[in-house]
Amino acid sequence: MDSLKAKISEVIKKLYGVEVPVEFAPVPAEIEGDYSCNVAMRLAKAAGKAPRDIAAEIIAELPTDYEYTVAGPGFINIAVSGKALAGQLSAAWTDDYGYNQSGAGKTAVSEFPSTNMAKPYSVGHLRPGTQGWAAKRILEANGWKVITDNHLGDAGTPFGIWATGFKRSGKSIDEVTIYDLGEIYIQMKADMKAEEAAGEHALADSAQDWLLKLEAGDAEATELSERFNKISLDHIHGVMKRMNLSTDYELGESFFVERGKALVQKYLDEGVFVKNEDGSVICPLDEFGIEVPMLVLKSNGAALYATTDLGCLDYRLHEWKADRLIYAVGAEQKFYFEQLFAVAKKLGWNAEMQHVWFGTIDQVGPDGKREKMSSRKGVVLLEAMLDDAEKRVRENFAEAELADEDVRRIATGAIKYSDFIADRKTGILYDPDKIFALTGQSGPFCQYACVRMRRILEKNADFAGADFGDYDFAAEKGVLQKLLEFPALVAGVAENLEAHRIAGYCFELAQEMNRYYENAPISTAEPATKAARLWLVARAATVLERGLDLLGIEIPEKM
Repeated sequence: MDSLKAKISEVIKKLYGVEVPVEFAPVPAEIEGDYSCNVAMRLAKAAGKAPRDIAAEIIAELPTDYEYTVAGPGFINIAVSGKALAGQLSAAWTDDYGYNQSGAGKTAVSEFPSTNMAKPYSVGHLRPGTQGWAAKRILEANGWKVITDNHLGDAGTPFGIWATGFKRSGKSIDEVTIYDLGEIYIQMKADMKAEEAAGEHALADSAQDWLLKLEAGDAEATELSERFNKISLDHIHGVMKRMNLSTDYELGESFFVERGKALVQKYLDEGVFVKNEDGSVICPLDEFGIEVPMLVLKSNGAALYATTDLGCLDYRLHEWKADRLIYAVGAEQKFYFEQLFAVAKKLGWNAEMQHVWFGTIDQVGPDGKREKMSSRKGVVLLEAMLDDAEKRVRENFAEAELADEDVRRIATGAIKYSDFIADRKTGILYDPDKIFALTGQSGPFCQYACVRMRRILEKNADFAGADFGDYDFAAEKGVLQKLLEFPALVAGVAENLEAHRIAGYCFELAQEMNRYYENAPISTAEPATKAARLWLVARAATVLERGLDLLGIEIPEKM
């Protein structure tokens, strides 16, 4: 349809001497035609003619491959035959159908899930992982080279809290687990809060001392940090493997401490940063309309998130030569990233920087009301969510006798898809009764559509590539229209990384295939018709699998 849009633009330029954007919209089922265009109504005032007359004049100049009607006050409705659509799909089809090279030669960095060391992998890091991975895959489908980095929280105040709490616990470093470290952190935070309320600060001072020891290379602090990191990474990698997530790098905050401090000193010397009376360093951002300056170094010389993030930014821009930086981090950090990006601009770092933010994960509480997912311990473990999901899959699909790997694929597919149903900027409701269903908009619904198409193709493998002659593809119009939308969709989501549009498309395509089977039997069709329908099923399977792959959703062998 892009060629028809171009032709209509050409005709308008010829007839009226103006250039206007031309867009098509699908028409409702009860209206004649497949697509509609309202350009005639937008031209009416400038042309000084009735929209219906303008529409008729435009139609008279258009190619006869399509059927046109003037509808309502001046819509141009366009009807396309199934055979013409099949011809378009056949002409456009390549081994990488749907993908493009618009980002060729450019490098992006996608940061996710940015987990914290010495804390169990929580549900709070589910969305960073799923959204960050989808950003990677969407950009790769648009030709970008994408470097992924799990920016580990392995420095800063949290280390001091863990070290102080660990020494208080009396536990052996050889026996401590990630869950012990998590409990230590939670208890320490509670004790520090109580201490502050009492006007004391011994625990806070100890945490700061451990932090400064680590930054100074103290042997005991370094050993504790390395052991905490080993325990944490083994746990993090185990959960990420279950989610089928991975990153190219795991350069944590500690990797960038010295680089960040050096940058702070450089820009302090140049007068860009300002030292306060207490010794802390800030970056004023008034010229960007941000009244609150960014604190880039503590008064005691210790690094902050901003210190290490500046070092990280500098590294990604100058070592990895990144053209685009993507941070998959929750909405609560919006102001922080506004500050960080403003600092980068002030320093002359002009790469595109994008905070791919998202809402919370909610659940239905005991009172039946929606609430942010939490527990008495302050964290909901992602492992626990995955365990529950796999248990539900085994129960729901007991008759299928699924292999363990298929159970994992369906469980993670359901969880991931639930993240993409709505715009990422909204909160999502984790409702197990809905997300594992084979009806309605869900991951398993889309996965099953793929499994069903694979099964059809396997049963009829002898018809692959068979000649279908002059088949009219009348029954296939809806599916063909959907398949032809895919390349433009993939290109269109690259700018704002709107993964929910991909999820919606996958659901609609799966729905369209279900409707198609009802009207176009395959196994009992005569040979030429059967070959044509299998040709369509093969392409639909490919497109649906590619769409789900952009979301990080795997297809099970069996359901």
